[in-house]
Amino acid sequence: MYVKLKFWLPVLLIASAGYSYLAFAQSDRDLFASIRKAGEVKVASASIPPYQFVSPEGKPKGAGIELQNMVLKAMGLPELTPLWLDWNAMTPGLQAHHFDYVGAGFNITEERCKVVIFSRPFYAALAALHVLPGNPKHLTTVADIARSPDTKLAVISPDLYEDYALKQGVKPDQIVRVPDVTAGVATVVGHRADAYIVSQFAVTDPAKAGVEVVVDKQSPLAASAPMFRKDDVAFRDAFSRQLGILIENGTYEKLWAKYGAPHGDEMAPLLAKLTKAGDIVPSCE
Repeated sequence: MYVKLKFWLPVLLIASAGYSYLAFAQSDRDLFASIRKAGEVKVASASIPPYQFVSPEGKPKGAGIELQNMVLKAMGLPELTPLWLDWNAMTPGLQAHHFDYVGAGFNITEERCKVVIFSRPFYAALAALHVLPGNPKHLTTVADIARSPDTKLAVISPDLYEDYALKQGVKPDQIVRVPDVTAGVATVVGHRADAYIVSQFAVTDPAKAGVEVVVDKQSPLAASAPMFRKDDVAFRDAFSRQLGILIENGTYEKLWAKYGAPHGDEMAPLLAKLTKAGDIVPSCE
């Protein structure tokens, strides 16, 4: 057990962020203490330029990386140490305590909220179909794909967009499952699928990638956020509060511009209205 002297600086830092020592000690002492003992914050990350990527010098970079480092600094913690993982390994790894939280940003869904908790969102958008230039099949919504049995749809699986497609009537044999955004685009460009569904802002430069973006205006608003273990509520709450400050004071938008991440000016006002995961999925904590 830590003595009072070792707790003094962490307590001051947490109090400055608006959190009492009592709440920290009762709810989240193990996570805060283990991070400080280790001297690092281990975070599950994914290669999603320009949000998260490794620089030529081998350093973690990107709008999302810098945003999280600002949040952690405000919480009195060191910069994150990324663990570059496959998406499917992140939830099991989180549950197994292989790292402290998932910073890659998972879509907030009812199923995920049964096993994890999310901070306030740091990304929000409608769904969009990414098709070949000129939209040869004239697709405007996922429902159009459901009405055309020979049309193939690429999706990251499992994901909320796969669920949305199935609910719209797309048959399982129409779905081409891919591991990430890059693979989804490549599937369309390589003529293995007619469309790839992902959020409207996910592909940084669609024209350069060889696709055209068609927003499905019938789709529900989706949001993604860092993901935490259910035991780490106080840590999540501290993270959310500092993230909210950066979204609302203009820092979020400036970081997106700094790294050439598109649509930061469109997303920031939307995110300012989303203070918790429950704003997207009411059953989420």
